[in-house]
Amino acid sequence: MFAVIKTGGKQYRVAANDEFTVEKLVGDAGDLVTFTDVLMVGTTIGAPLVAGASVTAEIVEQTRGPKVISFKKRRRQNSKRTRGHRQDLTLIRIGEILTDGKAPSAKAKAARTEAASADTTAEAVEAQDTAAASAETAAEKPKKPRAPRKKAAATDTDAEA
Repeated sequence: MFAVIKTGGKQYRVAANDEFTVEKLVGDAGDLVTFTDVLMVGTTIGAPLVAGASVTAEIVEQTRGPKVISFKKRRRQNSKRTRGHRQDLTLIRIGEILTDGKAPSAKAKAARTEAASADTTAEAVEAQDTAAASAETAAEKPKKPRAPRKKAAATDTDAEA
């Protein structure tokens, strides 16, 4: 089943487990977002919205779009202007398409929680491995003795004082 949702002034055709970028949404990676502006579900078309329909999604990542350069030049006037812009975007993964005012299923919540805990465990192990590797590298390198600093030569102003 698919749905058409509206977010960020645009419309998106979505299905379960789709991943795509939308205009920036408030939240961190792993947070749940519910879209209530559903324009169409399957063959049911809203007028303008489908009553009781919602789409749940998970924020995968907060990211930024490509840099867009705006360059203006006025010929023979020695005038030019360059501006750059990068749009803030959010990568989301669609979870469920709900109709008739239903709430998100507990099974989907449990799967997200389990996946998040597995991710944090893998990240913790990787961080420990990185810390151990850097400690070994630091222990292997002998410290080189520093040469003593040379004293500055006396100047005429020092003699006068």
